Amino acid sequence: MPPTTAPRYDDLSALYLNCTLKPSPETSNTEGLIDRSTAVMRAAGVRTQVIRPVDRDLAVGVQPDMTEHGAATDAWPDLYAEVMAADILVLCGPIWLGDNSSVMKHVIERLYSNSAELNDAGQSAYYGRVGGCLITGNEDGLKHCAMNILYSLQHIGYAIPPQADAGWIGEAGPGPSYLDPGSGGPENDFTNRNTTFAAWNLMHLAALLKHAGGIPAYGNQRPEWQAGCRFDAPNPEHRS
Repeated sequence: MPPTTAPRYDDLSALYLNCTLKPSPETSNTEGLIDRSTAVMRAAGVRTQVIRPVDRDLAVGVQPDMTEHGAATDAWPDLYAEVMAADILVLCGPIWLGDNSSVMKHVIERLYSNSAELNDAGQSAYYGRVGGCLITGNEDGLKHCAMNILYSLQHIGYAIPPQADAGWIGEAGPGPSYLDPGSGGPENDFTNRNTTFAAWNLMHLAALLKHAGGIPAYGNQRPEWQAGCRFDAPNPEHRS
């Protein structure tokens, strides 16, 4: 039997990075869909925050602080601190030419720049957190964009729950965007279902990981591997 009472997740926080190309306060169609997702999370007690990376002066590069590598300024270290303060990270953005926006790719590169950092257990610093994505557009490419984002997040250490993506695209070709009058986006039952399922699955998995103390620290500790521990994996140098 399904639960009759919705669970509360008052100890969780979620950060939505809206990788629109539009600086604030321009209308962002992606933010329209984000509002649907954050409403579900806030109703369950989750603290939510939405940031447009395009509003921040993020240097280009794959080092944690590009001012140490020639950049005049770099707002990434401050944004990274906000990423690490969140239990849930949702990368959101539009489709351009069938692919993720340049801002989305930039954010993923900067997330990757910190992937060598470790937590106290010797795992990737991103372990114990969950990730998902929201995509909007009026052309094809939704699943392609989601695959790229979710692969990237799990590769650096985020856990991905089932159905961790949702999106909306109108008819293929030029047409209305999500928030345009008559687009049908906000009323689309398929999009609303997937957005709701994604929000709940992100919360469920984040709570499970948080209450369990994260991913168990055996078989995934980089310092132990470098020290020679092989975690029961066959050693090709010692064959009978």
